[in-house]
Formats: sequence, structure tokens, C-alpha cells
Amino acid sequence: MRITGPPLDAPLDLAEILKQGLATKPDSEALVSRRRRWTWRMLESASTRLAGNYLDLGLSPGDRIASLMPNRTELMVHYFACMKCGLVAVPLNYRYMAPEIDHALAVSGAKILLAHDERREDLAGSKLAGKLPLGQISYGENGGRGDPSFKSLTEGEPTRGFAPPKMEDPAIIFFTSGSTGKPKGVGHSFATLGWIVASAAKSWEMAPDDIMMPGGSASHVGGHHLSMMTFATGGKVVMPRTFDGDEILPLLREERPTKLWMLPSALYALTRDHGAGRADFSSVKACYSGGDKVSEALEKEFTALAGIAIDEDYGMTEIGIPTVNPPAAAKIGSVGLLGPGYQASLRDDDGREVATGVDGRLWIKFPGNMVGYWNDPKATAETIVDGWLDTGDVMSADEDGYLWFHGRKKQIIVHDGSNICPQEVEAALLEHDAVASAGVVGVQSAMHGENVRAYVTLEPGAAPLTMQALIQFTRARVGYKAPEEVIVLDRMPLNATGKIDRVTLKRLAEKGLEAASAQS
Repeated sequence: MRITGPPLDAPLDLAEILKQGLATKPDSEALVSRRRRWTWRMLESASTRLAGNYLDLGLSPGDRIASLMPNRTELMVHYFACMKCGLVAVPLNYRYMAPEIDHALAVSGAKILLAHDERREDLAGSKLAGKLPLGQISYGENGGRGDPSFKSLTEGEPTRGFAPPKMEDPAIIFFTSGSTGKPKGVGHSFATLGWIVASAAKSWEMAPDDIMMPGGSASHVGGHHLSMMTFATGGKVVMPRTFDGDEILPLLREERPTKLWMLPSALYALTRDHGAGRADFSSVKACYSGGDKVSEALEKEFTALAGIAIDEDYGMTEIGIPTVNPPAAAKIGSVGLLGPGYQASLRDDDGREVATGVDGRLWIKFPGNMVGYWNDPKATAETIVDGWLDTGDVMSADEDGYLWFHGRKKQIIVHDGSNICPQEVEAALLEHDAVASAGVVGVQSAMHGENVRAYVTLEPGAAPLTMQALIQFTRARVGYKAPEEVIVLDRMPLNATGKIDRVTLKRLAEKGLEAASAQS
């Protein structure tokens, strides 16, 4: 089956992303957090100075500049500066430890690293961070031990100007979450990134009076893209520094966002936060979630609390945000309709397109598809074929063109010849009041091919629960797909982007660690 989204005329010029806000309301607020507030004019001045000062450090257009930053408004200023002068931004996940930092620096070939001072001890354990050609830029209150400070680079006047980049020039390297292997560097040009932002702005129906709160890291595609589409349309971005109730609830009450986006795990925690009430969400016209499957339990609990449904979306580092459920015509459980400029093809394992309602692997064609995996032509050639990108995700499409997610091909559990989606089993487990989080993986079985194993954490103070009772609870909802075993963990492993880390859960199973943790 093939689906085509609405037409999309052109990519956005990211070097001019602040243009609309500057022209219409230069002294209005464009970006705020609980510690800092920026007008459009302030963002323009600081990012222009920063761009020139980056070049004064010895950087040239096309050079890679890595960042190891928590969610701070200054990270957006950094992105604007890079886009103005043609530097390639390389955002690193703030959870990265020394080996992951070294991997990203080696793949990208970054010349310099912008890093928060609180990570200095971790960076001391890195083999590459202290040997970068142009060193490090310090962000924080403690000074930079001889490194230039971010603050000085945004305030000092540069000695040289710069020309805007060309659309075909490289713009950014995002690293994948590593959910199916070692993180790969996804390269986007100014053109491909411009197409992504242009499509998202249309499919999310962004307007100049919108106030968007992206409840995810701006070092990842969700937080980055949703912020950029808001700036491009003249809206205001509210940036949380963390994603728990202590940070999110005050921002909801004080800044009154009209649109909210959060990962399912963070939205689940917010929904169950005893301080959250219906009034906190009164300004929110649409709440979106993506990055992992939104469970039926989360959908029900959030709707009961906030009075609005969760509109699920689907995104991928390589292709942007190709689908979103329109709030006015959402289908609960679907990841929505195809966005402007996108084409989708659902295919079986032999490459034949499947019929309506039949599961197939999702292939995407879009002018904003990644240029390729940075310095990895083999992986690029395996993923992009004849202009189509293989997402590796299994979906079906209904008669109205809505797409329904059924899991990643590499995560599908094959039990007695039947395909089982981990997210479906996890959703059933999460319906139990005692279950706080759930992760499901396949474990090799000589008799069945793979058995279903679930790992769960329990709500604090939950009543005693036998694992057999939880298995029966799940079986009543998903039948044969229910787990054969349930293991209780003290803490659920999350990957660098905050999703359930099924790779780590597979390793736990392989090591036999569950034998010591199993309960019956």
C-alpha cells in the first residue's frame, strides 16, 4: 500500500529562522524557561555574535561543533549561531558517559566541544574530549579553566563576519538512540532539515500565537524539531530544564502553553503526579506524545486528568516527524496521518506492497530524508534504496490513510510462528494499577522460537502481587501474547533518549540475571 501526504512547496531557510518573529514582534518573548527569558531581538543579537566568535576561534563553515548540554535556552542560541554561519551542530545526549562521548566525537570528527561545567569530571575520563583540535567551550558558573566561556562568546563583539550557508551544506548530525545497535550519526543538510521543519509546522498547524512546550531534550529530534517549527512560525517556546512534575507543572501554570509534547514515559509520570490537576492543563489545546508507543492505560488516565486526549505522533531521526494525529480528527491508538511532502510505502519482506489493513514494513520517500549516516556509506546503502528509506518499523494503514504502529522489525518477537509486538504486551501490563513501567523482550526457546519475557517496576506502596497473577491479568487482555515470565526490577533501564532500553533488557536475559530476581 502506498500513501501520499499533502503537497509541500519548499524547505525553510534555517539561517533565517528568526525572521518572522523579528519582523512582527521583535521585543516580544520568543524563548523562556524558569531561569531566563529571551525576546526575538535578544536571540538575534546573541546568536549573531556567537556565530562570528565561533569563527574567530578558528572554526570554518562545515566544521563540526559538538555540544554536551542539558536543556538550557542557550542551547537554542548555539543552534541559531551554527545555522547562521554554516557550522555543523553535533548534539550529544546529556546522559552520555565517556565511551559514548568518545564514539560520537570519533564518528563526527568534531573540532570543538561545548560542555556544561558539571560534566568536567566525566569528560576527564574521555580519551578524545581533551584532545580536540580547538579544545572545549565552557558553559556554567565555575569558569572554564582556561577554556573560552559560552557567555563571553555571546557577549563579545566578533572580528569577522560570515556568509549564510548553502542549502546543500551539512547542517547537523544527530545520533540515533542505539535501540537496535551502536548509535549512528544521522547527517542532515540545511535542505533536508529545512524540509523537516517546514512539514512539521504545517502538520502540527502552528500559528504565531502558539506557545509550545516540548517536554523532551533539545539535543534530540523531538525537542529540536518542535522548537524549530515554533520559531519558524513566530510562536513562543517554553523550555523545561527537566521533565518531571516539579519542573513541568509550574511551567504549565505560569506560561500557559497551548501545545505540549512529551515522551510517553515522562507523560505517564506527570499523569500520576499527585500535584497535577485538571486546571493545570486548561491552556493546552493539544497534547502530543511520541518516541515510543502510547499505551491505552496512559491514554485513559491522561484524558481523565486533563480533559483532552493524547494525539500520538511518529518520528525518526532519519526522516523527521512523518505522521501526527490531527486533534480535530484523531484516531486513538493510531500514529496519525502522513504529513506534507511525505510518501509512504508498506511492504512485506520480499519488497511487495501490502494491502490495506495488512502489516508491512514502512518505507519513506521525502525530500527531508537524511543525506546519510555520517562516514558510513555501507549502512546508508542498506537503509536508502532508490530514494526510499527503510524505517524498520512495522505498520498497517486503514482505509482512511491512518497509520498504526506494530513494533520495530528487529524487536518483533516470533513465538510459535506468530509475530508479537513488545509494545502491545507492555501496554497490557501497564493497565495494572501496581505496574509503574514495563519492558518486553523475546528470549530464545528451542521449542517456541522465542518466549515472551516481561520486566516491570512496581508503584511505590503497591499491594503484594504474584507474578502468575500479573501474567493472567495480561493474558486476559492480549491472549497468547502474554509473557511466560515476569521479572520485577528496582529500576527500569532507559536508553539515552529516555525510552525503555530493550537492548539492555535482552542482555539481562542473556546473562541469566533474571534467575535471582524472579518472583512467583
